[in-house]
Amino acid sequence: MMAYDQAAERDIVAGLNERLRDATPNEILRVAHETFGDKLALVSSFGAESAVLLHMAAQVNPAIPVLFLDTGMLFGQTLDYRQNLAAKLGLTGVRDLRPAYADLAVNDPSANLWKTDVDGCCNIRKVLPLDRALGEFDAWITGRKRFQGGDRLRLPVVERSSDGKIKFNPLANMTKEGLDDYAAEHDLPAHPLVAQGFPSIGCWPCTKPVEEGGDVRSGRWAGQDKSECGIHVDRATRPTLEVGGDI
Repeated sequence: MMAYDQAAERDIVAGLNERLRDATPNEILRVAHETFGDKLALVSSFGAESAVLLHMAAQVNPAIPVLFLDTGMLFGQTLDYRQNLAAKLGLTGVRDLRPAYADLAVNDPSANLWKTDVDGCCNIRKVLPLDRALGEFDAWITGRKRFQGGDRLRLPVVERSSDGKIKFNPLANMTKEGLDDYAAEHDLPAHPLVAQGFPSIGCWPCTKPVEEGGDVRSGRWAGQDKSECGIHVDRATRPTLEVGGDI
């Protein structure tokens, strides 16, 4: 996109939403790529349901930038899965984003901030690294779906984020059954922790297994009034921490 024009951007979002609200995920991805080209990135956790979107994106452009937040507190199985799945799908643009050393030194030198300020921990290890990486892009793709519940029940296919970028949610309309069918059809490997009762997977200190039939995201930040890490939350409501720098 050229010089920022809020009114024009609203028109773009409204037009894309009208065009794509009932489109297939593949069509949404194709239009997103045609519209934004190398100014488009995909953000993936390489989690429990990530393989479907990553496979679809690889069919559009295997070199698409895929931003992976390596928080320093991920399960070892997630790190292995990221390597193996990217290789299987032929994704050549995966970038590992890590928290800035200075941010950790100032705010979480003992790596135990998650025990006292879970929002602050997510901010340092996820939100700030992603904000920095997205600086070179005008639009990004997420793997969120309405069936995940919570704030995602009213998820649009295309939206404008609080930082002025355009977000595409190609899987917004998909059901859990649809995801499972797609994964089976294309022989996509599951995250190894899914078989151990983890239907949604984040960092190890804040992710618990879920009983069969339970809410798919109830194991994330279990026991806390929190359902999002912060990357999809309006900037005005994020925690304010002393930021060390970009290194």
